Amino acid sequence: MNDETTRAVHWGFWAISAVTLIWNVLGGMNFLMQMNAEVVASMPETHRAIIESRPAWATGGFAIGVFGGALGCLLLLLRKSAAYYVFIVSLVGMIVTMIHTTRVATSIIDFSAFEIIMMILMPLVVAAFLIWYSKQAESKGWIS
Repeated sequence: MNDETTRAVHWGFWAISAVTLIWNVLGGMNFLMQMNAEVVASMPETHRAIIESRPAWATGGFAIGVFGGALGCLLLLLRKSAAYYVFIVSLVGMIVTMIHTTRVATSIIDFSAFEIIMMILMPLVVAAFLIWYSKQAESKGWIS
């Protein structure tokens, strides 16, 4: 890629890529904190109920979702079209973990609207957005 191609990329591409990388890195940090029993013990009851009852398949989905999202954002910043496929895998991982979260939320926990939005909907919306955005970036020639 030459300087002319780099300049053709809209500044918003860099901003969105950087902000979503931060989002996914924070998700990865959240995942790692949830592996620490002392940290989990200090969390609100709703969060503990989800984490403590999470089976291995849902934990794996969570890891794939957040670390896949971070990898996809790095690929986006490197302007690689493989980001699109990594984001699809990340969304599948998020869906897998949200199956468990939703089961717990509807069976033993009375989630507030804010918790539903932040813990269930927001990660899925961001993951779906990244799939769409990476495809748009590819169609505009920003990634290849």
